[in-house]
Amino acid sequence: MIDITQGDSPLVLGLPHTGTDIPDDCLARLNDTGRAMADTDWHIHQLYDGLVADVTYVRTPVHRYVIDVNRDPSGASLYPGQNTTDLCPTTDFDGVPIYPSGEEPDDTEVERRRIAYHAPYHAALAAELERVKAIHGFAILYDCHSIRSHIPFLFDGTLPDFNIGTNNGATCTPELVERTMHICSNAKGYTAILNGRFKGGWTTRHYGQPADGIHAIQMELAQSTYLASETPPWSYDPSRADHLRRHLTSILESLSDWRPQ
Repeated sequence: MIDITQGDSPLVLGLPHTGTDIPDDCLARLNDTGRAMADTDWHIHQLYDGLVADVTYVRTPVHRYVIDVNRDPSGASLYPGQNTTDLCPTTDFDGVPIYPSGEEPDDTEVERRRIAYHAPYHAALAAELERVKAIHGFAILYDCHSIRSHIPFLFDGTLPDFNIGTNNGATCTPELVERTMHICSNAKGYTAILNGRFKGGWTTRHYGQPADGIHAIQMELAQSTYLASETPPWSYDPSRADHLRRHLTSILESLSDWRPQ
């Protein structure tokens, strides 16, 4: 169920939200809003494909409306006091219900989905991080995301193009942050922010343990940087994407080249 491409560099790319598979039993419960899958990280696996050699990719094909593998499996909110979505979302990013009333997953169904879909993804991701850490003595997790740049339910105004999350510096060494932020802030025509609205999801916060040799960074890209439009049919824009890919290549090469002092 989990797509894994193994490389031997220290860098592991997590792809938690690019999948569009929804099992029939889950699909039958969704309303038309849910079936539209608007909150997909559209084409992110295509955007990052082949940027640098010898990196590891871990991707789930299952859509986030089934279960969000970047949420705390306990159900605890990552952003207390702010609008967000749940482990098994019941609304989209605009706050619109994705289930008819009464069809929302109950606690038993949430636990079933956690075991079936959330746990295998993280078992695979943890195994790959430990594998490359055994080779190099450390590992770097780069968690790949994208989102619409205008979502009033979640944030005010327009989202910057590069949104780097390290849980306020807790999930990786400062040198990796500096390398990433330097490239993003100097990318002509793009905007960047560190630990703004998106400080890193559960994946980044859970695995990012620099003292134990695992560093983690989340990159949330504004979809306007590589899509033709942030509305259906969510088409990939090769020209925009190719321009962005040059900067993403620089980021990944810099992270791959880093070694602890």
